[in-house]
Amino acid sequence: MKSLSSMKDHNENAETKAPWWKRVMWLVFIYAASVLALGVVASLFRMMMTAAGMRSH
Repeated sequence: MKSLSSMKDHNENAETKAPWWKRVMWLVFIYAASVLALGVVASLFRMMMTAAGMRSH
């Protein structure tokens, strides 16, 4: 069984070996997913407000 310190060293080595473009792509993916989720929530609020009779004139 591996000790906690050897597992920690392995994780640090694996993290430093990841190419920069993979890290950038994860950042872009997380940003795009958060913008999409915000859009979905905003659309749901707009539908609920329209259903409640709150319309813009």
